[in-house]
Amino acid sequence: MDYKLLQALAAVVEQGGFERAALTLGLSQSAVSQRIKLLESRVGAPVLLRRSPPVPTLAGQRLLNHMQQVRLLERDLLQDVPMGEQGGGQTRLRIALNADSLATWWAAAVAPLCEEQGLLLDLLTDDQDVGLRRMRSGEVAGCVCATPTPVAGARALKLGEMRYLAVARSDLLATYFPPGWEAPAWAQAPAIVFGPDDQLQHRFLANCGYQGEFPYHLCPSSEGFVRMLCAGIGWGMVPALQIIQELEQGLLREILPGQGVEVPLYWHYWRNGGRLLEQLTQQLASSAPGLLGKGQTLALPS
Repeated sequence: MDYKLLQALAAVVEQGGFERAALTLGLSQSAVSQRIKLLESRVGAPVLLRRSPPVPTLAGQRLLNHMQQVRLLERDLLQDVPMGEQGGGQTRLRIALNADSLATWWAAAVAPLCEEQGLLLDLLTDDQDVGLRRMRSGEVAGCVCATPTPVAGARALKLGEMRYLAVARSDLLATYFPPGWEAPAWAQAPAIVFGPDDQLQHRFLANCGYQGEFPYHLCPSSEGFVRMLCAGIGWGMVPALQIIQELEQGLLREILPGQGVEVPLYWHYWRNGGRLLEQLTQQLASSAPGLLGKGQTLALPS
């Protein structure tokens, strides 16, 4: 197998196009295109759908998954058998995770390993319900998401549960949810939704017995989400870990105290990912449960 061809495929997918891939590899765009065509000729099938950005085919996904694991195993080999100047340098891992994890517990969980191993992270954010598709497409070496079942060739480890609360500013509560309010109030109160794949609000409303439509803003940013809540623009489901100060100060309040939503989080990683991926897995297994647990034990003002 010609790994220069696989490197070209990985670069095109990771960089989101042929032009940026060429810059990364130090080649001309034409040379990258020729390598992809040669790879497809050898495989006997297309490896990319020429879209913007390019999308790997099923054959391309298999090759990308293989390339991810080869990179990590090669790192182990170069540590054990340094080949001239090739044994040095830092390793970069592409990880997919939900934006709420990135905004809360992730940095504290992985910081020790990044410092100890000189690890560089390339983080891709997706909703926790759909992030596994990047593992399946071969784009990343690991993924944090809400799906317990791993893709072929990978393992899954439960890290804990993230507690989400339905909160809003006091004046918005007084306007839409006065004492004695009934379920139809959800049809008038504007919500804030992270994105099209975000189903937390729908899940919470279903638990409250409401199945109808509701007005909502779209805000694809965890930090911006909280800012909109604090500005009184709408109500929304937000991790308890992310709004500790806002709850303690009374800036935000629960709409229905004690009726949050628990979202399980799983770490998915390749079975043959080498020592570094195994070390990252061990680091997450030891630190993530405690960090996530802080959201479970948060004492809320009455």
